[in-house]
Amino acid sequence: MELLWFWLVAVMFAIYVVMDGFDFGAGILHLAVAKTNEERREVLGAIGPFWDGNEVWLLAGGGSLFLAFPKVLASGFSGFYLAMWVVVWCLMLRGISIEFRSHVQDGLWRHFWDGTFAVASVLLPVLFGAALGNVLRGVPLDASGYFSVPLWTTFGLGPQPGVLDWYTVLIGVFTLATVAAHGALFLAWKTEGPVHERSRALAAPLWVVVLLLWVVATGATSVVNPGIFRGLARSPLAWTFTALFVAGLGLVFLGLRRQRHLLAFLGSGAFILGILAASAASLYPVMLKSTLDPAFDLTALNASVGAHGLRTGLVWWLIGFPLAIGYAAFLFRFHRGKVKAAAEGEGY
Repeated sequence: MELLWFWLVAVMFAIYVVMDGFDFGAGILHLAVAKTNEERREVLGAIGPFWDGNEVWLLAGGGSLFLAFPKVLASGFSGFYLAMWVVVWCLMLRGISIEFRSHVQDGLWRHFWDGTFAVASVLLPVLFGAALGNVLRGVPLDASGYFSVPLWTTFGLGPQPGVLDWYTVLIGVFTLATVAAHGALFLAWKTEGPVHERSRALAAPLWVVVLLLWVVATGATSVVNPGIFRGLARSPLAWTFTALFVAGLGLVFLGLRRQRHLLAFLGSGAFILGILAASAASLYPVMLKSTLDPAFDLTALNASVGAHGLRTGLVWWLIGFPLAIGYAAFLFRFHRGKVKAAAEGEGY
């Protein structure tokens, strides 16, 4: 049962990155691909039906983690307390920016919220990527199952690293580039005219940057935690997911070459899902690695609730997950086709 819940939690967070990743990417790029008020409203109209629903997956992942592995959630929230508050504020400001932008027909008002939207959209993937970097690298978890780290220290390797060091910032930049490239494909698929052309033009070079950063990040991971690659070698699932993200990368470039942007976007989603799932499979059963002593690691086996709690939670998960998937599918079906900016005074 612990193995099943490990993967249910991993799937929730992976879906969140894929789903919210494209609207993060749209936010990162919208100042570059949309030059006029109408074009920026077109970008917001493209993500408008999806962005708040996408964040449900973050809540679902956090709720599943709390249900099945409360020790991991408690340790992570206490150790990354300051970084978590920055994430919460960025999420709030990003949502406010989308909703408030068109409430006042004033250029300064709109420029302020456009800038806020862009900054929050950049910071969030960097912070989420840094969080992933901390999971891959490990944290100074002690025998009590808790740790405390500052936001940053010297940005070097050592027994007491900060949330941000050279490795976690590298993973954050890789995440930023990946969601920006993911968002470029989404905008190329959903928009037309100048926004479409600029998004399409940015997508190919962004994916080259993603490929280069992936190579660098893989090499860096082998330095900070070589055990991940030993886990990869002994896990058939990890190899399966590695094949998925390599195939996804191939679909991205094939779709770009043939100008089939939906195919490229689906390949982008497969790349993100595959790389996160391969990382999870390589780490299993470890969920939070201790850099002080492997005996202090929090794993799916020593950090889970009892069997009764896991079985009861599974019943509710089997009810909620299909509803969430069905709702997301309905949204994409209902809002299929290209988007146009709404009339002034309507929509975003």
